[in-house]
Amino acid sequence: MGTDKTTPTAGHTETIVHQEGAQLDFSKDMSYGDYLQLDAILNAQKPLSPNHNELLFIVQHQTSELWMKLMLHELHAAMADVRTGDFPPAFKKLARASRIMEQLVSAWDVLATMTPPEYTAIRPYLGYSSGFQSYQYRSIEFSLGNKNAAMLKPHAHRADLLAQVQACYEAPSLYDLALAALAKQGLDIPASCLARDWRQPYIADAQVEAAWLQVYRNPETHWNLYQLGEKLVDLEDAFRLWRFRHVTTVERVIGFRRGTGGTGGVSYLRKMLDVVLFPELWSLRTSP
Repeated sequence: MGTDKTTPTAGHTETIVHQEGAQLDFSKDMSYGDYLQLDAILNAQKPLSPNHNELLFIVQHQTSELWMKLMLHELHAAMADVRTGDFPPAFKKLARASRIMEQLVSAWDVLATMTPPEYTAIRPYLGYSSGFQSYQYRSIEFSLGNKNAAMLKPHAHRADLLAQVQACYEAPSLYDLALAALAKQGLDIPASCLARDWRQPYIADAQVEAAWLQVYRNPETHWNLYQLGEKLVDLEDAFRLWRFRHVTTVERVIGFRRGTGGTGGVSYLRKMLDVVLFPELWSLRTSP
């Protein structure tokens, strides 16, 4: 059978590369790997066991931390925009944060290929290390309003990390800033919601629900606030999916054994499923 003349050969591909003028010599110029610091990134996986599956466990968690870094970058910038009333860029950043959560949800699909015996083989090498101790994840939780002083303790041994997490703990959450935005637009938000101890979890308020209802029933009048509410719902929706995939993956891989960080594992994660970040944006949906 003759060679199809329309099928590019290796030599043909090389010719195309040269014809396109592609840069091939990087002895004096910055390359793709240089820009991305790939030597540092790809040499950051240091399995402690001889088990084949530990690399999966490390890569899954490292890539999740990279996505969390980007999420914090977008989330805090969006919070700054909401604070100043610059809504359009805030919407873009919050939408991106929701898409990042989708990537974090998908990451569990890969880890779920690890079976209980495979995990058991590497578990002794993990010591007490656990995702429960992720300072970036805790910063996200605090920024979204799930405040808990006890969650500062795992970072007390590192002053730099503790300072980052504590800053998120002591600052108004995204929802606190959203309620302040409603008040600035003339909606009736209780003073107790606008000047409170930001370190405490937010407690749902009927007056706040009434304000959001006014926004949702008159979106043309309150378009930016309506869009803000929907972006918050999108974000919490994605966050709930992440929590659900987390608990189901843990149950699939380790069953009901205690987590390496000392929690009850699945039992602890199931309790987290009940946490509601932006309560009135969900409860108002029951109202006519």
